[in-house]
Amino acid sequence: MANVGNQLPTQAVSKPAPGKHGNVLPLWGNEKTMNLNPMILTNVLSSPYFKVQLYELKTYHEVVDEIYFKVTHVEPWEKGSRKTAGQTGMCGGVRGVGTGGIVSTAFCLLYKLFTLKLTRKQLMGLITHTDSPYIRALGFMYIRYTQPPTDLIEWYDGFLDDEEELDVKAGGGCVMTIGEMLRSFLTKLEWFSTLFPRIPVPVQKIIDQQIKARPRKVAQKETQEDEAAFAESGKQGERRRSRTPRRTPSPRRSPKRSRSRSHHRERDRHGPSFDRELERERDRQRKEREGRDRDRDRGDRERRRSRSTDRNQDRRERRRSRSSSRDRRSERKDKERDGGDDRGRRKDRDHHKDRGVERERSRDKKGRGENDDRRHKDDRERHREERKAKRSSRSRSRERRHKSGAEEKSRKRERSHSRERDRERDGEQRSHKRSRSKERSHHQRESSNDHNKHNERRRSQSTE
Repeated sequence: MANVGNQLPTQAVSKPAPGKHGNVLPLWGNEKTMNLNPMILTNVLSSPYFKVQLYELKTYHEVVDEIYFKVTHVEPWEKGSRKTAGQTGMCGGVRGVGTGGIVSTAFCLLYKLFTLKLTRKQLMGLITHTDSPYIRALGFMYIRYTQPPTDLIEWYDGFLDDEEELDVKAGGGCVMTIGEMLRSFLTKLEWFSTLFPRIPVPVQKIIDQQIKARPRKVAQKETQEDEAAFAESGKQGERRRSRTPRRTPSPRRSPKRSRSRSHHRERDRHGPSFDRELERERDRQRKEREGRDRDRDRGDRERRRSRSTDRNQDRRERRRSRSSSRDRRSERKDKERDGGDDRGRRKDRDHHKDRGVERERSRDKKGRGENDDRRHKDDRERHREERKAKRSSRSRSRERRHKSGAEEKSRKRERSHSRERDRERDGEQRSHKRSRSKERSHHQRESSNDHNKHNERRRSQSTE
């Protein structure tokens, strides 16, 4: 299950322009996880280095500078951060399924490059960079994780014989060239404690055939030194020699064969400058051997000292533990001898005490039971009295309510009778007043009529 992110469909997410290669790179596999191991990816995303420091880097050139200053190996985990000792099978350290550790800065920066969505031009700038081999290594690893398997040999073809060296292991100790690293990328699926994306079988066969048809060249690191010596030799052209010339396989010489002839031949062939160079080289190699021997002796001495000190400490601790255990045993035996009788007496005392305590507890329980019964009886009587008092109070309140209701009814009746009487009186007074007003109006009308008649009579008499 650890390689779920690696076993993804081999279909490219995006395709470049047809014909010539476009500047947009295709992405093969999962476009979110970069086909990384899930454990490595989770450790990268949760690492403070990726979340805090790399989050501030926004451009391609800033990430390249960070690789130049921070990357010292190409292993996915830092040295000593993963504890895989004693784990076997699927819990071993090969498949990346066991306990995680501190993820390396190289893989954090590799995933940071993936988040930038590199172009073809930027990727070419990575793999042809001249400042650091680790910048190139991360570029080739980016190709191995993100590019289609059919394009890998095209990317790596011009670099399979590259002789630039780098130490790929955390803590050092695994120096290889760029060409050797690329050949391992193409032919091996495992890289330290993780896996690369799988290459389909037909494509893998084609890659193996091309690599077999192109054997690895044995390159010799040649440097041009002492041009003056070559000028004095009078030979045409310039011959390059390495500082540490490699020994070529040659047949064994017989012990009787003299070396003076070969020495004279070399002196005649190359001149005095070649002899000086050979003497210098021999002196340098001798000094290197002596330095190595000294370092080995020092390391052996330190190891012996450390081992002796560790052994002495272990012995002292063992003696102390033995003496302490003996003292404890003797104390226990003395206590057992002296305290045998005391134990029996203590047991008897404890037994008698337990019996007395049990009796007291039983008495307390009986007294508590009687007290509880009395309390219950008293509570019951109190409840009965309270109920009776409540009932009597209720009956009294009812009687009071009934009396007050009758009195209120009688009062209401009297009030209604008084109101009716008042109304009758008011009606009689109003009717009497009306009759008086009518009589007055009738008398006034009659008087006015008589007056009018009298006036008319006068007028008629006057007219006559």
